[in-house]
Amino acid sequence: MRVLIIGGTNFIGPHVVRRLVEESCEVTLFHRGQTTADLPPVVSHVYGERQTLRRHRGEFKKLLPHVVLDMFPYVEYDALNLVQTFRGLAERVVAIGSMDVYRAYGLFRRLEDGPPDLTPFNEEAPLRGRLYPYRMVAPEQNELFYNYEKILVERIVMGETDLPGTVLRLPLVYGPGDRQHRLFEYLKRMDDGRPCILLEEEKAKWRWTRGYVENVAEAIALAVINRKTTNRIYNVGEEHALTELEWVRRIGEAAGWKGKVKLVQQARLPAHLAEPYDWQHHLAADTNRIREEMAYAERINAAEALRRTIAWARANPPQEIDHERFNYSAEDAARAKMAERKAHGA
Repeated sequence: MRVLIIGGTNFIGPHVVRRLVEESCEVTLFHRGQTTADLPPVVSHVYGERQTLRRHRGEFKKLLPHVVLDMFPYVEYDALNLVQTFRGLAERVVAIGSMDVYRAYGLFRRLEDGPPDLTPFNEEAPLRGRLYPYRMVAPEQNELFYNYEKILVERIVMGETDLPGTVLRLPLVYGPGDRQHRLFEYLKRMDDGRPCILLEEEKAKWRWTRGYVENVAEAIALAVINRKTTNRIYNVGEEHALTELEWVRRIGEAAGWKGKVKLVQQARLPAHLAEPYDWQHHLAADTNRIREEMAYAERINAAEALRRTIAWARANPPQEIDHERFNYSAEDAARAKMAERKAHGA
């Protein structure tokens, strides 16, 4: 099978590439050539900007890929450019989506109103009614997140009759190479020897589907090599969505931390730990479809996944640290007040 990957040099991508090569696929990457990655030498490369994808149609015609995997279609134009470029050239496309398309995400970010649903959402669950979820943090039209919208990407990819599509809705992805350093705020406190970590009570109960990078890459590779995924949408992620409290405790166990997690009422939480989300709305996904239809299962178990992630995170801390997020004096003061109230029976 000939596979062309748009992107593929960062974080999840190299793991996908290696899995496809293991499956005897002929893999070509289209990318800018600005990122180095440990890729098998049999992988071919075409260099260019995705905004000018159609200019490379002649090169793609020589490759005649069976499947085009788009690792980062963020905005509507990306999807339009994708289908217009490969219509008549490829048999199908696989696009990487996100669970932020679900209505639960809009409720969580307080973009829309509605009652919480404690049932994990499957692929047929309602989507957000409000588009462009990140415009409040990207107010300029030339910023990527101003026009970011995976719902519009999905509509185009799944609505193209002449180029069948598959969409994979990804969870929070963690692991070595994670540029967002998703474990950092907890792990730094643990490695700094903090005796306790403060966690808002409602957040402690909140569930979020996560996925280790190599396991997510396995799911993506399965979707590429299996033709039966055509015209299907899949949630990708761990089978059980941990609560935030469970997640912190697992990180602590893997990190060798001996401290405790203390739950704090929202009104008594230090200001630097307050977050604007509605923790009633879980981001827990039902991932049964991909498990049943593609026999997907995690290759790396949870304990090993966290071990690898923590080892990488310790060796690769963020280049810039917002020290206001680690106001230990305020956290100690909040903890002292909690102890005082408990002593007085408050």
